Amino acid sequence: MITVLFALFAPNIMLQQDATPNVLIVLRLVHLVAGITWLGLLYFFNLVNVPFLQQLDPPSRRTVVPLLMTRALWWFRWASVVTVFAGIWYWMIIVGTDKRNGLEQGFPASGGLAIGSFFLIWTVVSLLMVGIFSMGKLNDKPAVLGAIFTVLLVAAAYLYLSLNTHGWESNNLLSIGIGGGLGWVMMMNVWGVIWRAQKRLIQWTAEGVAPPNAAKLARMSYIASRVNFWMSFPMLFFMAAASHYLMFGVK
Repeated sequence: MITVLFALFAPNIMLQQDATPNVLIVLRLVHLVAGITWLGLLYFFNLVNVPFLQQLDPPSRRTVVPLLMTRALWWFRWASVVTVFAGIWYWMIIVGTDKRNGLEQGFPASGGLAIGSFFLIWTVVSLLMVGIFSMGKLNDKPAVLGAIFTVLLVAAAYLYLSLNTHGWESNNLLSIGIGGGLGWVMMMNVWGVIWRAQKRLIQWTAEGVAPPNAAKLARMSYIASRVNFWMSFPMLFFMAAASHYLMFGVK
């Protein structure tokens, strides 16, 4: 409390009076806190929880899995939603700022293409990935699956850049357009694959039953989580590069 009061009333501390910077800092804070929660649980599942659960005997699994996974997956899936939508709100403000700057410089700037192509491209990628996971034919071939998804994601990023390089788009807009797109795909995997499989696996574990498709669902959830784990690294790179590493567009 003393620190907060000092920050508010100390000399040479100037809080922003304009609404936009205050909205942006709140969105960034929400985005960061939710993102830490989401990715922290993603890394926990992949690096700690999977090997831990494999060492439990069936009676222990029936006790541990429903208690642990129900709570952990609640935070996991809703943190993904808060992370993505706070980030998109923040990014849309950037798009609006870039558009105004572009119009002032004489560019025929419009944010519609930047936003519309983002949702179209990355939603199509998400649906393709969810469909491939759900078919299950490649879930036991991680190298093939990884190659297909790598080509798909690189092609999506290339297409997004090709459609949104008109001279007025900033590095922030374009880099988040890719990193945020990867986050959008990861969120869709959480809800469309991981949670859809895990809620049934949790129920079956609690009841002590093992339906014929339990192993298939467990594998689908596992491989989707692994894909999200590896996707998180380029996603974080592009999100960091938005403000700290000029690669695209203008500063």
